[in-house]
Amino acid sequence: IYDNVYIGQNVFIGENNVFYPNVVITNSVINNNCLIQSGAVIGDSGFGFTIYEKIPIIHIGNVVIGSNVKIGSNTTIDRASLDSTIIGNNVKIDNLVQIAHSVLIGDNTIIAAQVGIAGSTIIGKNCIIGGQAGVAGHISIGNNVTIAGKSGVTKNIDDNKIIAGFPAIDINEWKR
Repeated sequence: IYDNVYIGQNVFIGENNVFYPNVVITNSVINNNCLIQSGAVIGDSGFGFTIYEKIPIIHIGNVVIGSNVKIGSNTTIDRASLDSTIIGNNVKIDNLVQIAHSVLIGDNTIIAAQVGIAGSTIIGKNCIIGGQAGVAGHISIGNNVTIAGKSGVTKNIDDNKIIAGFPAIDINEWKR
């Protein structure tokens, strides 16, 4: 644990983890062999409020991070509204990524820099998300999906697809 790391309430930390300077962790379970780079914030409240009255929605869940996970600098992972935001085993997350409340990311997924994933989204196993892609909330992305950089994903994606563009479509159709 390096300088200025803050480990707050409701945190469980497994073995062989490295936390670089200025990491903030609250309301989280961090399993084994994880590397969290400088400035990452894990377990803070997500963004939510009622539409008309602008009353904040309290987030009382947590974040669960699997084993062998790498989280890049200045990445934020919000805790869930009620249950858990889950990052699977062997997930690699680049710098400047935003993962909203109640997201589930499957094992072996790779997420490049400046990706934003909106709340309550499910991302399958073995996915690759290119830099600056945006993923809408409350959708499901299957296993073995590749999302090209700068794509905007606005609907559910089946297993084994490669998509690109905005709105994201099959890459072969997008190339035409």
